[in-house]
Amino acid sequence: MMTIKNLVTLCLLCLLSSPTWALVPPDYQEPDSSFYAEVEAGLQLNSGNNETKNFNGRTYLTYDSLNTKQEGTVKVYYAADGSESTAEKYELFLQSNYKLDRGYVFGRGEFTWNEFGSYTRITTISSGYGFDLIKNYKTKLSLEAGPGYRYDQPQSSTTDPYPDENRDVILRSAAKYTVKLQEYTTFNADVTAETGLDNNTLTLDMSYKNTFIQDWAFKIGMNIKYTEVVPDDSRNTDTVTTFNLLYTFQ
Repeated sequence: MMTIKNLVTLCLLCLLSSPTWALVPPDYQEPDSSFYAEVEAGLQLNSGNNETKNFNGRTYLTYDSLNTKQEGTVKVYYAADGSESTAEKYELFLQSNYKLDRGYVFGRGEFTWNEFGSYTRITTISSGYGFDLIKNYKTKLSLEAGPGYRYDQPQSSTTDPYPDENRDVILRSAAKYTVKLQEYTTFNADVTAETGLDNNTLTLDMSYKNTFIQDWAFKIGMNIKYTEVVPDDSRNTDTVTTFNLLYTFQ
């Protein structure tokens, strides 16, 4: 004769064995693959040189082979007040790593078009050496450093309507930190410093990602960039906060 206790246990086993019970199965593991990609889009909140709310999107692609690793990121920020654009920014990051016995050498290109920023065009080319200071299942910390070249076009201002282009030799250093807080929760923080003869920049890019149904995740991001020398009528610090829905595939 089945008791109430046995009946409850049987019901629980049936529910837990159902494929629709858990959005992310407890034993779910990402399949091994050299290719990985993320696509995200959502709401944007700007402060600094822009005070707007609107659309942003990001696509990240990487191919990790035995000897090399290729990475590419495209970011889009767009905002409008009625029919008039108030923010329009496009960013492209490309990096190629060649793996060594310890660490890797890299070449990197960064391209920014920002119609409403303190600098409307920024191009940075750099190369150098990087290595993983910490690398395990939960935590990864990578450090990079090397020389580079930066070109930027300042935004026109009331005191300087036709500003000259800037060209600068820089030293780029970066720290990339990733930690797995829980099984489906990840925190990332990247800090990049560019030290030049004419100008210095410091960028902090943070994000919190929570996977809620296998390849789908909710992501909160914040990008803070400080530029030491900016045109008149511009602020030194730009901040972008995003709330995005992210899809991962590989």
